[in-house]
Amino acid sequence: MSSQAMIEVVGLGKSFATPGGTIDVLHGVDLKIAAGERVAVIGTSGAGKTTLMHILGGLDRPTTGDVKFEGKSLFSLRGAELDAFRNQTIGFVFQFHQLLQEFSALENVAMPLMIGGMKKNDATDKAAVILEEVGLGHRLSHKPGALSGGEQQRVAVARALVRGPQILLADEPTGNLDSVTSAEIVALLNQMHQTRGLTMIIVTHNNELAGSLDRVLRIDDGRLVGDNLN
Repeated sequence: MSSQAMIEVVGLGKSFATPGGTIDVLHGVDLKIAAGERVAVIGTSGAGKTTLMHILGGLDRPTTGDVKFEGKSLFSLRGAELDAFRNQTIGFVFQFHQLLQEFSALENVAMPLMIGGMKKNDATDKAAVILEEVGLGHRLSHKPGALSGGEQQRVAVARALVRGPQILLADEPTGNLDSVTSAEIVALLNQMHQTRGLTMIIVTHNNELAGSLDRVLRIDDGRLVGDNLN
């Protein structure tokens, strides 16, 4: 693990205005994550884990503080520049796979490449390679409705990684799966880390998944209250 921080979180705070007043979700979070680290984020529901992930991924902006990527402020980027950084550098996996139901597994994985300007034939060729890598080379033409929950999550992992990101952010990637399928997805994520050198940050309630990673962060009431190496 490198001593150089790939991601640095400085004094991060996030508040939301509601009709009943301001809700503070994150409070002064400071954090450094090295390139290639595998980090679990745990805590009770509503503790601020998903909000932290959205800010780390550039999907939301903090109220206070900053996130730096290799020393550069993520939020100094604006509009298309931030979109390009996010699309090229970060892959996202969610609890609910958010696959497009009318498209095949191959088309779902090729979509980010085509949106990025790649020709369809090239995009589908590249998508087929990564679907084979995640164990779905025999299911390319199947639509999500014809796939099991675990297979759908494998498609989601392939889609997240098809553009070759440096960072994988996953929010409860095993939250909708049974114990056997969860173990398979845990093994797949760790395999992808090993073969691709990913930096992985994973929100989870799955103790097996958290225990398989390098480090566990605990968020409680919007504050970082635990930071332990496994």
